[in-house]
Amino acid sequence: MTPSRPSSVVVALSGGVDSSLAAALLKDQGWAVMGVHFLLPGTERARERKLETAARAAYHLGIPFQVLDLRERFEQHVIVPFVRAYLEGRTPNPCVVCNPEVKLDSLVDLADAEGMAFVATGHYARVKPIGHGKVALFRGKDRAKEQSYFLHRLERRHLQRLVFPLGEWTKEEAKTAARTRGLPSRAEPESQEICFLSGGDYRSFLRSRVGEGIESPGDIVDRNGRKLGTHKGTHRYTIGQRRGLGLASHCPYYVLALHPRLNQVVVGHKEDLLRSDVEAVDVVWVAGQPTDERGRAEAQIRYRHTAAGGILEFLAPDRVRFEFEHAQPAVTPGQALVLYQGQRVLGGGWIVS
Repeated sequence: MTPSRPSSVVVALSGGVDSSLAAALLKDQGWAVMGVHFLLPGTERARERKLETAARAAYHLGIPFQVLDLRERFEQHVIVPFVRAYLEGRTPNPCVVCNPEVKLDSLVDLADAEGMAFVATGHYARVKPIGHGKVALFRGKDRAKEQSYFLHRLERRHLQRLVFPLGEWTKEEAKTAARTRGLPSRAEPESQEICFLSGGDYRSFLRSRVGEGIESPGDIVDRNGRKLGTHKGTHRYTIGQRRGLGLASHCPYYVLALHPRLNQVVVGHKEDLLRSDVEAVDVVWVAGQPTDERGRAEAQIRYRHTAAGGILEFLAPDRVRFEFEHAQPAVTPGQALVLYQGQRVLGGGWIVS
């Protein structure tokens, strides 16, 4: 949402191009802008580089700048559940948790402390008024980059104060603008991995947290329970995985299910991955729960998935079932099921089956 006239805003400066440009655009529009950088887990080298680039961006823009250490909060809300999920046979999405429970909460708290009216990030998403003083979350303009999937668990108190300056931009437009403006972050590579994983290796990270016992050998079995091979820990696999199974077959095998208690990885063929329905729990409704107990919507089962149409049914206030018009592959427990009506985000929950 962009208010009719400029106000005061705290912008999260990650050290990347998008957040720096968001701050620059708001300042150009006449906003009173403050930058804040969050210290998060990761390698010391990467953390120092991000902090330095964020500080340089603030200096370049001539805006006040603060640093908040969120490592302890991040550990509690993101890393501990991340580890637990893998041990329970689920594939987590830590960015979905981080945004509402760590970053946005901290942004709003800082804005309150500093007497700032709004908060902003460099996400590619949009917040729009929908009447009666309410706002809703919508996809960003750039379909290839838009990030509403990661933001669906935001609370109404977040949305009422959120500004997404890049919601109407494409990524290429943002890169060009950053170069034109000479932003210090213009040459920074875009992060494609989970921030606290060195080199994106979650298996090594889990071993460092849990110990060598996590590498417990077990059976790889087919859908009938017939042993086909051996694995070195169920945490090494995710639904839909094909590579790294070590199974010789004229028809490739894919991971269908994980059973940590039995220490089994269940595999099958590509057609076995298709699912006609999915259930999700701990569902939140970003702009209020729909009034109909059953109705049409679109569902997205992971970030790079194209939302698929179908029927949404309420099983409980925080539990839903979604029946796809056309079966979808690799529905993965632990990932987020995000529900849309057109461009508008309805809400979402965690896939359980």
